[in-house]
Amino acid sequence: MQVFCSKQHPNVAGNRFCTQCGEALAIPPGEMVANRYRVVRTLGQGGFGRTYLVEDTHQEQKACVIKEFAPQVENPEDVLKAKELFEREADVLKKLQHAQIPKFHRTLQTQFGTKDFFFLVQDFVDGETYWDLLNQRLAEGKRFTEEEVILLLRQVLPVLTYLHSRDVIHRDISPDNLMRRRDNNLPMLIDFGAVKQLPASQGFWATQLGVNRTLLGKKGYAPEEQIRQGKVFPCSDIYSLGVTALVLLTGKEPQDLYDSYEGAWRWGSAIQVSPELGRVLKKMVALKPSDRLQSAKDVFLALDGLAAPVTVAPVSTMNHSNQSHLTHQVNPPNSRITKIATMVAAPAARLSKTALGTKFHQQTQAIAALIPFPGWLRPFAVSMVGTTVVVLVIAGSVAVVNGVIRGVSSISLPNVSLPSLPSLPDAGNGNSNGGNGNNNQRNQDNQTIANLSNRRQQLEIPDGFFVQTVNDIFYTQNPEVRGRALTGNPEDAALRQEWLKQGNELLSKLEQAQLSSAARRRLGNYSGQDYQGWVSRANNGEFGNYTIRQLNIDTNTKFDRLFPGVRRGNGRLNPQTYAQIWYAIAADQVDRVAR
Repeated sequence: MQVFCSKQHPNVAGNRFCTQCGEALAIPPGEMVANRYRVVRTLGQGGFGRTYLVEDTHQEQKACVIKEFAPQVENPEDVLKAKELFEREADVLKKLQHAQIPKFHRTLQTQFGTKDFFFLVQDFVDGETYWDLLNQRLAEGKRFTEEEVILLLRQVLPVLTYLHSRDVIHRDISPDNLMRRRDNNLPMLIDFGAVKQLPASQGFWATQLGVNRTLLGKKGYAPEEQIRQGKVFPCSDIYSLGVTALVLLTGKEPQDLYDSYEGAWRWGSAIQVSPELGRVLKKMVALKPSDRLQSAKDVFLALDGLAAPVTVAPVSTMNHSNQSHLTHQVNPPNSRITKIATMVAAPAARLSKTALGTKFHQQTQAIAALIPFPGWLRPFAVSMVGTTVVVLVIAGSVAVVNGVIRGVSSISLPNVSLPSLPSLPDAGNGNSNGGNGNNNQRNQDNQTIANLSNRRQQLEIPDGFFVQTVNDIFYTQNPEVRGRALTGNPEDAALRQEWLKQGNELLSKLEQAQLSSAARRRLGNYSGQDYQGWVSRANNGEFGNYTIRQLNIDTNTKFDRLFPGVRRGNGRLNPQTYAQIWYAIAADQVDRVAR
């Protein structure tokens, strides 16, 4: 039997480290950790490492959970930052004593081979996540009722009151981080890996991972200020809890409930709730922090008078008569476990065109800092916004630009002006009418950019993934300019054209790949967790005779036809660019064989 690391390298079962890249592999069942904890099974995998269900042999085989520290980063600075975040979780958990937060036991350090490993040990919660419960309901054609969701809110709010009173923000509330205990049906708030202790003198936080901010949050569940600027407030947790309630009520993912182009939740269509509960939820998931209910107490008061709490019976029909048989009791691995490595942006918002001009002058620095375009593209966007040309430069980014403006409208920013549209070089026919030549070149470049963006939008390729991938290709082929950003100056005209050419070629390759719309829309959001899910499904026989090995072969064959030579050498792909395309190809192949 083969086991795979997060980079899909095959290894012989029993190996502790990948023979190709050195990554730590899962600890097999039965192995001891620190001569005390016997591994029962792997529960999940995230950005720091894996989470295991274990038995404490020093305490009558008591069930515990251990979380390993094995971050999937290579830069020494990133390793230090990841270790800091891991230690932060331990430090915070040591101080938290609440019946609805898993009890912290200890941290420990041990060696496997010549490498040191760090683990965090805490109580095992016997129950099911609300994501698993929702999936059970959906399989029966049901969802959570309003009464159940109101009860859940009332049960979780005291936990948030406790955390926020200690200046602790969870930052990662979602259905898979809320677990309902089997013994008393109370929700437990789990996974404090993204937790932040607010400094007493500050109302927000911002950390650095390498040269970039560590912007933590789960797709769709984290509010705009958290994802785009790394700022959090108590009402940021309120937002995430509100989105969680909407998902449980509707059975749909946040991106299906939020119109990113209109910058609004789909109330009345995708979201159908009673007017009373709707008013509360709208105040919980408001875009601006200042428009939200500010505290757990505020939400509790707003819920006063709504449907009375009900007793919720467990959904699970599993037999729990023998609590000592852990192997038969634990849930299947949670394929939804997502840690820091998979946390991505929340939906953006939109502003009316008439208001855009005014807001533009007030928030130019915000746009410059947050639009995920290369710096030399931003002046084109600014020029076209300022003169109200037909479309904003990067068509399809209208919603992003507008959303950024609205999203930061309640956050103070320094007054730094965006650069004006640069003068581009004359197209060059030797005539003396240089001004017209510059204008013609400028118009040509603007049109090229708009055409590229229109094409990207029609293919439903996420702009962040697209720009990052084009940058990866461009700087690989132009190493002499690596490390510096392109400008709008005439001397960079040829390089700008090369960047745009690479962008068009990438879109052509993605067209040739004939990816499904769903796979294209997910580009930028795939991770090793998706692959592990496919491995589990294959092992469970869901693909018939089709094996993971065959999936790797088929995906590599198609990928290599599209991008010949990219996998040469050690075969490793950038997880944020080329690997995303690899995953998308594999995802479509999985969908085909699983039908």
